[in-house]
Amino acid sequence: MAVKITEEYIDLLNQAVARELQVSVQYMLQHTKMEKLMKKTLPENILLDKTTYDAIGKFLKEFSIQEMKHAGSIMERIYYLGGQATTKATKPIIGNSLNEFAKLGVEAEEEALELYRKIIDESRRLGDHETRALFRKIYEEEEKHLFKFQEYVEVFDEPNEPEGEVSEWLKIYTDDYFELLNKAAASEISAIIQYTNQHEKASLLVLRKKNTPLEVISEQNRAQIVSELLKKVFMQEMDHLEKISERIYLLGGETAYNPSPLPIVGDNVDAFLKLDQQAENDAIVLYRKIIEEALKRGDTTTRKMFEEIILQEEEHYWNFDEYVK
Repeated sequence: MAVKITEEYIDLLNQAVARELQVSVQYMLQHTKMEKLMKKTLPENILLDKTTYDAIGKFLKEFSIQEMKHAGSIMERIYYLGGQATTKATKPIIGNSLNEFAKLGVEAEEEALELYRKIIDESRRLGDHETRALFRKIYEEEEKHLFKFQEYVEVFDEPNEPEGEVSEWLKIYTDDYFELLNKAAASEISAIIQYTNQHEKASLLVLRKKNTPLEVISEQNRAQIVSELLKKVFMQEMDHLEKISERIYLLGGETAYNPSPLPIVGDNVDAFLKLDQQAENDAIVLYRKIIEEALKRGDTTTRKMFEEIILQEEEHYWNFDEYVK
């Protein structure tokens, strides 16, 4: 190793991973909550092509994806330095209004910048130039996020209308139903973290070594192919989380933000594939239960949504199966 790395230094980098995972989930759930908030519309918004919710929701989604990419880049660096990247996120805080979203964003970004200044200083002291360059780039992007959130801290929220009696058709959405839907959201968050971590772990030099003539000629090995597969699957799981959480919020529920089951990374490509195939199996079984329950309750929209999602989850399962030894 070109740089002498301490356990404390890896812990510091993992604090950054935990924070990036936190804000990625936080911003995505805030983005999906917009659909519920948009039901309250100011008169002037009716005359526009988009509302304040559309505008803020758009950059929240962009930030969420960018933060997960930050997490991935930091994970990759941790593995290169010989450490183990965490799968535990700092606790997300979602909020209930545009004003809260902005203030929480400012708070999260300020805390991140403070941490990253420490990492930049420590990496310079250790002579870890690559990590320092990485965090200087991330710092610049996080600073832009901070400035964007600061633009909206004074935005006024739509007036709250007094809640009346629950409409008859909404009474099918009971607490036990939301609990079932939240198991799906928690499963997607777990998959996102697990696949992102594995994708970066597969970037380790030892996993990229070429062992056969075909690998030398193609300039790829099995680990690289699986790594690219995980990247594709991760993006689809982000889309699933967006759809599921948006549906939960729209129906009047609150979305879970803790991964369940807890992500398990594994030590090599074979372990990745077996763990991921099991994760897809568990998701498919759960989503079939949700489809069955939605059918019983006459919730056609949720049923159709999960029927579409389950098709992709089955595709993930069989893609992983192709590489399982």
